[in-house]
Amino acid sequence: MNQPITRRSAVIGIAATAVLPTAAAAQSSEIWSVGEAHDALQQDLIRMIDVRSRQEWAETGLADRAWAISLHEDRFPERLFAARALAEGRPVALICATGGRSGSVMRSLRQAGYSGFVDVSEGMLGSARGPGWIAAGLPVVDMDAALAALPETLV
Repeated sequence: MNQPITRRSAVIGIAATAVLPTAAAAQSSEIWSVGEAHDALQQDLIRMIDVRSRQEWAETGLADRAWAISLHEDRFPERLFAARALAEGRPVALICATGGRSGSVMRSLRQAGYSGFVDVSEGMLGSARGPGWIAAGLPVVDMDAALAALPETLV
């Protein structure tokens, strides 16, 4: 038996689909907002790598639960693919300050034929795509805590 659609049930249904993006919808895109990345981290659907420098990490901290793997340090490619293996099939999100470096890494990965990576191009500090992790009020940890939480195989 079909229930009649009331105005209230229609509004609730529309609101639910507007504010609760599905994991499938987010995973179909290579560029995510900081909100999508945060939600996916909370649900254990992704892993995230902060590719900025140690100096940047010290100045602003890192997104909570992000792995500190600097693009500016030796063994970056080795550590990047080790992180991908540790992600066990989950997408690996890349974040930097404003989306420039994460976008560059994404382009290189795409050109080399790799998939399973996404770009959080708002970055920590914001860009034309949005305000960024920090301005959005999302949780941040200091560099020492992020480095201490890094899985041993990524050190």
